[in-house]
Order: sequence, then C-alpha cells, then structure tokens
Amino acid sequence: MSGRVGKLYRSLVAAAFLFLFSPCRAALRIVSLAPATTEILFALGLDQEVVGVSLYCDHPLQARTKAKVGTFSRPDAEKILLLKPDVVFGTGHEQAPAVNALRRLKLRVVVSDPADLIGLYDSIEEIGRLTGREKEASALVEQMKRRVEQVTARTRTIPEERRPKVFVEVWHTPLMTAGNGSFVDELVRLAGGVNIASGAPRPYSFFTAEEVLQGRPDCVILTYPGGEDRVLNRLGWSQVPAVLNHRIYDDIDPSLILRPGPRIVEGLEQIQKRLYP
Repeated sequence: MSGRVGKLYRSLVAAAFLFLFSPCRAALRIVSLAPATTEILFALGLDQEVVGVSLYCDHPLQARTKAKVGTFSRPDAEKILLLKPDVVFGTGHEQAPAVNALRRLKLRVVVSDPADLIGLYDSIEEIGRLTGREKEASALVEQMKRRVEQVTARTRTIPEERRPKVFVEVWHTPLMTAGNGSFVDELVRLAGGVNIASGAPRPYSFFTAEEVLQGRPDCVILTYPGGEDRVLNRLGWSQVPAVLNHRIYDDIDPSLILRPGPRIVEGLEQIQKRLYP
C-alpha cells in the first residue's frame, strides 16, 4: 500500500470511527488485549470507555478493576462478546490467531504493534484519532519527545569509544538478551550506551556466556528482579568489568523497558541513570 493510499485509508477509517462514536451516540466501549495499549488508552483519558482488559494489564491501578478477558496470548472470545465492545485493541504476531478469530466473529479489531519509538508515537496518534482523542494523543507524544530529547542531549557529544558497554539480560535460563530491532536496544543507544548484543540475529535472542565475556560489558541490566547475586557468582564472570565494579542493576521495573507504552520514556531515563550515575 503506497504512502498516499495508506494515509487516505487511515483517514477514512478514522472518519468512520468518529462518525460511529460521535457524542450523540452511546459511549465508546473498548476492550484492550495488550498491556501497552491499555496504558496508552488510560493516558488518553479513556478510563471509562475501557470495559475489558487482559489479565496482564496491570497499569495504571484502575486497569486492574476492569473485567478480565483472558491472557495476553489466549483472550476469551466469549467474555469479550459479552462486553459488547465497539472496538478491540490487539497487538502483533503472538496475538494474530486471536485477532483473526475475533474478526471472524465480526468484531472490530485494531492492531497496534510498534517496533521503535517513532512507531510508538504513530500508534499513539492513530489510537487518538480512532477514539476521538487526537488532542490528548498529540500532547502525550510531544511530552514524550521532549523527555527523550532531554536524555539524548546529556550524552550526545560523548564519542562511542567512551560510552559504557551494556548487556541487557532479559532472562537467565537460558541466557537471553535484546538485540538490534528491539525497543531495549534503542533505549540503550539513546541513553548513551553501547549494546554488546546489537549484532544479535533477532530482536530477542539467546546469547552465550562466552559472548558476554568477549563483549566485556561495563554495565549489566536485568529485566527481572533479584538477579544480581546470580550474575556476581557466575563461573568465569569475575573479570567482566560490570562484575568487577558491581554495576549489576536489577532495580528497573521491567515494564518500563519491555512494554511499548507511554512509560517507556521513564525506562529510558532510568537506564541513563544507571549508565551515568
């Protein structure tokens, strides 16, 4: 689909939504299947319109009071139908079977699956258009961009050879990390670090202990709590700079850096504080 045709299509879809959900009609009813999208919806002031969420939609606190419609990968179609939603928001590849099944039930399903910050900004703007919250969406995106600029301005002039090398440990058994094409890789770079796994073949990949030793990271960031001792006591890791200098961080809320929602800029700020204490 060409850019011009794509823009026209999105405009027609947005116009249809605005017509369907105009003030003279009943309030919009939304079901969100993805935690990140739920956070976006609440950030746009759609607290009352959200009537159902997945079991993993835990932020903000109000989201926990909404009707639960199943897990992230296995939403319950019957529960969703009972809520009579005007629109269901889903996300990428893992939810594709559920999205297709819901569409076969004649439900309106919108997929939001950003791959980077620019894509996230576009997703927020698109959700704003589809829900009549264009002004709020634009304000949110501008606020996020300002905070990102404040972060990047602090380290923009630091040459790459002086930037700390970083290993982000997504999981420990087996060892898994975030590489090129992931939000995590982008956050590390914007925070002023160098991701030693940026050359990994996929956004999230298995990584060997030998690769970590060869990369000699100055900082290790864990996306799960309570793992510092595990890293410090690993056989053969005693000479890794991050271990030698006790720069192992497991205190960043994983949802801030793994969940592509409005709070990802807070994750960026938290990463920079660890890289440049």
